[in-house]
Amino acid sequence: MAALIPKYILQAARKQTTCIAAVAVQTNHYSSQPRVIENPTTASLKRGTGGRSSFNGLVCTLFGATGFVGRYVCNRLGKIGTQLIIPYRGDTYNCLPLKLCGDLGQILFHPFHLRDEESIRKCIKYSNVVINLIGRDWETKNFTFHEVHVEGARRLARLCKEANVKHFIHVSALNVGDDIESHVLNGGSQFLHTKWQGECAVREEFPEATIIRPSDIWGQEDRYLTVYSHILRRHFKKIPLWEKGEKTEKQPVAVYDVAGGIAAIARNPKNTIGKTYQFVGPNRYKLSELIDWFHRIRIYNAEIRGYGRMDLKYAPLFKLQLTLNELLTPANPVGYVQWEYLEREAISDKVSKELPTLEDLGITLTTMESRLHWELKMYRKDADMENVGEFEPVPNPPTVPIH
Repeated sequence: MAALIPKYILQAARKQTTCIAAVAVQTNHYSSQPRVIENPTTASLKRGTGGRSSFNGLVCTLFGATGFVGRYVCNRLGKIGTQLIIPYRGDTYNCLPLKLCGDLGQILFHPFHLRDEESIRKCIKYSNVVINLIGRDWETKNFTFHEVHVEGARRLARLCKEANVKHFIHVSALNVGDDIESHVLNGGSQFLHTKWQGECAVREEFPEATIIRPSDIWGQEDRYLTVYSHILRRHFKKIPLWEKGEKTEKQPVAVYDVAGGIAAIARNPKNTIGKTYQFVGPNRYKLSELIDWFHRIRIYNAEIRGYGRMDLKYAPLFKLQLTLNELLTPANPVGYVQWEYLEREAISDKVSKELPTLEDLGITLTTMESRLHWELKMYRKDADMENVGEFEPVPNPPTVPIH
């Protein structure tokens, strides 16, 4: 009888039997109880071992991805298998390099405008995590501090709530609060005032949001080390500071740690939802000691070459230069030097013991002493002429107790 059956029919029957057996063996590895997926979407179907070519179940919309911190956060999330939706405003080519942060098809782009709610809805439609990194260090004719930090943050939080986004992460700033001391500007820092109002607005619209308050963030292409290395920050080789920097204490944090902390919060919503985190560095310094250290690294024999600090109130030409810089280049001040920055620079970092920090997220903090010689190498005077062992090693700055 078998001889009368064509060979191709017998082969097909054998293949089908083999497939059925394979399926039966495969299903034996699972529990007899049916698997229940709460939300049957692509975001619920994790696959891979957790690396770059995996999918960890996070579909994240990252507002502000083209900024300084955003690029590091995008890279950190992409390498652990997160699908990223990157809203962009302006030229498409500014954000295209971020496509390399993730695997093929995992980094997606969509145009948006902060005042266009429909474009925002399209960006967050399929996301279960939304991160807001949008912020301005100075006001422009198109956007004021209030429009970006308060109205924009409220709009994003409200639309995320309407879209049933599970986790909303909002990045604010350290030293915000109801009472902000004033040193240089009358009324204090408008940047910090609006950041605090933005936090309150986010809490009103999305009570379960996670708030992050970072201190001054340093790293490559930052707006911290580059400011003190720029020629406009100096006044006849002197650095004008409020009270010469002697009454200000700072606790700067590395951008690598900030990106790692945001990624840890995004991956662990159950334990981080609704909390406020302080992202600060491991060591605390006097601002005067920090600035001296930067210039000892950057300039050989800095004191001999005329470097020094001076009180801001005794630098009228520097104040005039600052005002002209804001008037002539309002959209992008040269060297990022403007009055608002000087006001925030004079405020000592306040770290509350009641709020969690990066260490509570399991992040090993990067010290400035371990990285600053590399970060400032591009600003070193005559770095290409230096010979190994030609100069004495630069001592680390003294720290102050963290209180």
